[in-house]
Amino acid sequence: MAQIDLRHISVEFPVYNINARSFKKQFLRMATGGNVSKDANQHVVVRSLNDVSLRIQHGDRVGLIGHNGSGKSTLLRLLAGIYEPTKGDIRIDGNVSPLLDLMSGIEAEFTGFENIIMRGTVLGIPRKQIKNQIEEIAALTGLGDYLAMPVRTYSMGMMVRLAFAISTSIQPDILLIDEVFGAGDADFMHKARERMVSLLNQSSIVVIATHIDELIHEFCNKGLVLEGGSIKYFGDVDQAVKIYRSSISSE
Repeated sequence: MAQIDLRHISVEFPVYNINARSFKKQFLRMATGGNVSKDANQHVVVRSLNDVSLRIQHGDRVGLIGHNGSGKSTLLRLLAGIYEPTKGDIRIDGNVSPLLDLMSGIEAEFTGFENIIMRGTVLGIPRKQIKNQIEEIAALTGLGDYLAMPVRTYSMGMMVRLAFAISTSIQPDILLIDEVFGAGDADFMHKARERMVSLLNQSSIVVIATHIDELIHEFCNKGLVLEGGSIKYFGDVDQAVKIYRSSISSE
């Protein structure tokens, strides 16, 4: 059964060639939302996550909310294994499937069909399984004969359609989603929504970062509010949204 257990996690990024007392330090604090300090070697360090302890269990659908720079993307990338914690312990039971950067792995010179095979492999889907899913993925894109053409001939909307269809062909235990995106006409958005609902229902755990209250209320049963890299609140969805909106109003 899937589970995420974080104990006193911190994630820090050193910043070189910058004066800790300069205007740039003040800008970094505002831009990142994290804590800016010096390490033992007098380098400026941005702490994007600060002493985060969190347990997410089977059945949890967590809406991750907070200001830009509050640590949402850092937390998702930590859970995805992209970042390593500077301090603390992390334990994840279950297969993690991140939908963080849809365009990652899409090659402009390859055809749509070739990208389906390659991107699917990058996502860890067995080659045989991807080949069996090609027709389903192709139907979701709605790109027709364009799938036999190089992706460089696509519009941005067409590329997003392709990337979305490939990325959502996974069968996740733990699903990580960074923000919500639009990708074209009403017919495609309807199909995309159905695919996302199917993925959410298949997943043991879902963590989704979004600024859209309606999505949090519709799909999540818990809310996690981050502020300055620390957990401000974790629990009831309505209360989480209320706390976040209150912090915006106070500013």
